[in-house]
Amino acid sequence: MALIPTTILTGFLGAGKTTLLNRILQEDHGMRIAVIENEFGQENIDNEILVQDSNEHIIEMNNGCICCTVRGDLIVGLTELARKRDAGLLAFDRVVIETTGLANPGPVAQTFFVDEEVGSHYMLDAIITVVDARHAMKQLDDYEEAQRQVGFADKLLLSKTDLVSEDDVATLTRRLKRINPRAPIAKVDFGRAPLAEVLDIRGFNLNEKLELDPDFLATETAHVHDHDNAHDKAHDHAHKHADEHGHEHKHEHSDACATDCGHADHHHAQHSDDIAAFVFKSTQPFDSAKLDEFLGGLVQVYGPRMLRYKGVLLMQGAERKVVFQGVHQLMGSDLGAKWGENEVRGSKMVFIGKNLPKDIFIRGLEQCLV
Repeated sequence: MALIPTTILTGFLGAGKTTLLNRILQEDHGMRIAVIENEFGQENIDNEILVQDSNEHIIEMNNGCICCTVRGDLIVGLTELARKRDAGLLAFDRVVIETTGLANPGPVAQTFFVDEEVGSHYMLDAIITVVDARHAMKQLDDYEEAQRQVGFADKLLLSKTDLVSEDDVATLTRRLKRINPRAPIAKVDFGRAPLAEVLDIRGFNLNEKLELDPDFLATETAHVHDHDNAHDKAHDHAHKHADEHGHEHKHEHSDACATDCGHADHHHAQHSDDIAAFVFKSTQPFDSAKLDEFLGGLVQVYGPRMLRYKGVLLMQGAERKVVFQGVHQLMGSDLGAKWGENEVRGSKMVFIGKNLPKDIFIRGLEQCLV
């Protein structure tokens, strides 16, 4: 049976996640979506949707959607939904998980790769972060959670852009790209985002068609890599907590100073976010054994500070690209498409994390080249 594509919807308090979810739950879109509210009391879906006094944990909507409140272990909630689906008690084709406004998306994402039962039913499609255009600059200044939510994102949705000037939107966009250069940015108006902007964007899972966002390196001058190990077999999931050889890969995104990026706006240099990104690129192939050893060491030392990382790798003697990515201390790789006959071969990697030592990463990766 095909894995159930799952979207994690995150964003700081008041960004507009619930507005977007309400639309998904109420609109006649013909999709069978299970919405899980992974809440711990900070915020709830509107009372009109969730019956707060009811003992029911699952509410079926008239448009085919399901709303489920998970106040405890997300693994238990996901497993229960899958069990009812397999038994024919519930019908849904995809899942959207809303995190609380102060949540770190990392542990939610890791759920899909550390639990065998969850991994056998679900595929993490993407992490979508809603960003409040009116309040985001201060939130990013004051709260590391807001930075983490941006850093983990596979896609960013800007809300409330009608409440600020175009210059303010441009300034915020530059800052978001410094923190996370690989996540496309789209505007949403009162939750009216096309569902194609939220669902089935394949921002997270690895497959042959997966490539890095075409313009995520446009403003970078550092180096990036693509990992194509001969012994790496295609994984069903983007991340596994252990590969077939029993090696446990653990990674987290690293971040450089916000001014590392070549497009940094000097007028806004005071926003030196702890979480930011840097890139590594090279046209030389990697030595597989050296790269495995180096990445393993990075994860052991810096894993907790590595939020997200992703890349396409050129490996020595390989005719196919290797796509790799990770969250915190979890890393996975997959064989990608064959290199094109006239395609310039090279590796591209982006690391997003908290105060990562960019020089150590870059120099170490250079030592892994053939």
